[in-house]
Amino acid sequence: MWRPGFEFIERRIASVHGYHRSLCIYSHVHRGTPEHPGLVLGLDRGGSCKGVAFRVSGAFRAATVAYLRERELVTSVYEEKWISVDLGDGRPRVPALCYVVDRRHAQYAGKLGRERSLQLVRQGVGGSGANPEYVLNTYAHLVELGLHDADLAWYCAHLT
Repeated sequence: MWRPGFEFIERRIASVHGYHRSLCIYSHVHRGTPEHPGLVLGLDRGGSCKGVAFRVSGAFRAATVAYLRERELVTSVYEEKWISVDLGDGRPRVPALCYVVDRRHAQYAGKLGRERSLQLVRQGVGGSGANPEYVLNTYAHLVELGLHDADLAWYCAHLT
């Protein structure tokens, strides 16, 4: 959300139903290593959450999808899915390309408990940087957008 990495026309707050945001993925590349995994967010089944939807120009669609696949599917812990999202404007939901966690994948951490999760976040450093920075930046961006995530707020309070 805070570093999309591609050009977009519009950014909107969107609601997803049937999935919730969760620190549920062992990061072996971007925010950790196989020996010292970090913990990153995934859309896990159940519940709902608010986040950001990006509208991309048709001219950049193929390049954007290729970029996202390279970034998000590096270890196949995410599955690419088209999900209907609500943009909160009273109009019908729109399809959005999303990356949801594959619960069968070895990197799926599930619900570890806050203390164990916090330990993993604190230790994680990978190709995209330190894991605590990822959690802090994600939460700061949510707050900037007027969105609250109680779980991320708890982690941030214990990381600073």
